[in-house]
Amino acid sequence: MGQDQTDRAPPHPHSTAHSRLRQRWRARLWHFAFLVTRPLTMGVRVVVINEREEIYLVRHGYVPGWHFPGGGVDPGESCLEAMARELAEESPLRIAGPASLHGIFFNRTASRRDHIAVYIVRDFTFGPARPADFEILEGRFFSRFALPEGVSGASLRRIAEIFDHREVSQDW
Repeated sequence: MGQDQTDRAPPHPHSTAHSRLRQRWRARLWHFAFLVTRPLTMGVRVVVINEREEIYLVRHGYVPGWHFPGGGVDPGESCLEAMARELAEESPLRIAGPASLHGIFFNRTASRRDHIAVYIVRDFTFGPARPADFEILEGRFFSRFALPEGVSGASLRRIAEIFDHREVSQDW
């Protein structure tokens, strides 16, 4: 029949370590190949709501309309870290309490691999005033019943989802 299990020689001690090392490098190589062939971009937006249920919006200098503060997630940065950084970069607001994830949305208009995580912040403080510049022309709170002209479609959809309990879309 077959060889008895007790007659087999034990595996060479370096072969298992070598096999694990090979597996680890193979996994890294596949991960790198996916990064090159299927890059994913991730962004964050922050819906800041004050005690009067007003929403903070910013007007950029490089894209028309009013938007929630936000931007890209940098390499090595979590979405929560990016959210706090972007809010501090684009407004005088600073997160003072927990943020809640509203949803992750597929931004088909940007690319086939772009996603945006939207957080809701109700607990915040005011830091130093932010002077207007090319990136942010202005930012302020608005009543959801008196929004400025030119609010982005994606922002309007998120406002309806949050305040009017509309179904949360998967698309930005």
